[in-house]
Amino acid sequence: MAILEVKDLKKNFGNTEVLKGISFTMEKGEVLSIIGSSGSGKTTLLRCLNFLETADHGTISVEGKTIYDGESAVLRSEKQIRKNRLNFGLVFQQFNLFPQYSVLRNLTLPPELNASKEDINNSGGKTAFRKQLETKGMELLTRIGLAEKKDSYPCELSGGQQQRVAIARALMLTPDILCFDEPTSALDPELTREVLQVIKDLKNSNNTMIVVTHEMDFARNVSDRILFMSDGYVAESGAPDKLFNAPETAALKSFLNNSLN
Repeated sequence: MAILEVKDLKKNFGNTEVLKGISFTMEKGEVLSIIGSSGSGKTTLLRCLNFLETADHGTISVEGKTIYDGESAVLRSEKQIRKNRLNFGLVFQQFNLFPQYSVLRNLTLPPELNASKEDINNSGGKTAFRKQLETKGMELLTRIGLAEKKDSYPCELSGGQQQRVAIARALMLTPDILCFDEPTSALDPELTREVLQVIKDLKNSNNTMIVVTHEMDFARNVSDRILFMSDGYVAESGAPDKLFNAPETAALKSFLNNSLN
């Protein structure tokens, strides 16, 4: 069974069609890169999957359960959408860390805010629950090589370090699918390599990931599959070797020619 199934997802902004019927599936542990020119709908697709935007039509299913249906008022309710967001972790272009909190607190705050009374009681109370979050946070900071920065503030970190913290924060909620929206667009080449290495390491840990990226080397060498979007459609999809070595559409040929030269 596919971990993610998207069927005929559509999104308009006013009279502008941005997504024109997107369909694809993903398997657990798969890394899917989404490439395409600016304005092709990549970020809008990611925002619809994370419920930062509400699609106008189509369905989204995780592990066989439909969590969004454009025709269902129940699945479009704000309460349901807040719950659905927990299936996905999103890492933004600009990090979006809380500047007033330490690195460790940036990691522990989201799961604390999302915890139910049952979660807290099952952990032995609020103090014990927070301690468990801090332990998990330190494990993730150690994993990304930033344990010594636990008491630092975002302004004291490099851009690459901030993005690594943002990745760890997304992992704190143990999402089914981790999503990245151009995670290296704000970084210089050296810091880009630093962040891409973290994502490569996550792949080796069998994380399921969707990466909107302009890094063609990453898409080619790390992805299991690539979606090429053009004008709100999935124009081509398949294994990296197929898309890079034998593109079928004029749109992909032109995009690769501009991106690789």
